[in-house]
Amino acid sequence: MDHDLPTPLAPLRQDPSSSGIFTDFDGTLAPIVADPASAVAVPGVADLLGELALHYRIVAVISGRPVSFLSPQLPPAVVVVGLYGLEVRRDGTVHVDPTAEEWRSVVEETAQRCRDGVPPGAVVESKGLSLTLHYRTAPDAEAQVMALAEEVGATSGLVVRPARQSVELHPPVESDKGTALRAIGSGLRAACYLGDDLGDLSAFRALDEMDAEGAATARVAVASDEAPPALLDAADVRVDSPEAAATLLRGLLP
Repeated sequence: MDHDLPTPLAPLRQDPSSSGIFTDFDGTLAPIVADPASAVAVPGVADLLGELALHYRIVAVISGRPVSFLSPQLPPAVVVVGLYGLEVRRDGTVHVDPTAEEWRSVVEETAQRCRDGVPPGAVVESKGLSLTLHYRTAPDAEAQVMALAEEVGATSGLVVRPARQSVELHPPVESDKGTALRAIGSGLRAACYLGDDLGDLSAFRALDEMDAEGAATARVAVASDEAPPALLDAADVRVDSPEAAATLLRGLLP
């Protein structure tokens, strides 16, 4: 199947034992849906990741979702990084960043403020250590949702991050998909990352750093009408759907 695998990904399959596969979840492994709670990975991809984990040094899903949401959908051999690195499930154990833990009560209080003030149709998703305000189901409310996020962020101390048809509020902790990737991917000779949104750019930049250190790296963008141009421009490879991303991952099997 060598002819099916894009050239930038070839070094991973040549030496799986020293390579890492990293991927986002929503919009990358799972189609975007109106109800965030109903998101599921495309059929067969969880088993595929588990099979890849038998061969590669590390296979990890790095997401803005909490570990509690991701874990039931992913096999134990897959490292699960939740909330942009604030939570990590590895070898059956979940580690929570202790600095972020101090913000749990602030996040819950802020989530309640947002539930009280969010415009009709918008959804408040509390994740324990962060929260997301979704306006996919109320696109006309984007400006109101963003203004609410900025207001509660300023008074609570939480950091505001725009995302895909949503806005997130996080503890002021130095953690993103890039720092998470570097933390769990040290010493790799080859690595790839698959993503679809602005938050995935930090993971692409982490691969840039690894590339400068001599690793072979590949950035894969899952394209859509909502994909940010900056992500598409930074990608080495583009695919057009989570199903196509799964097909690409299958090509990494030795």
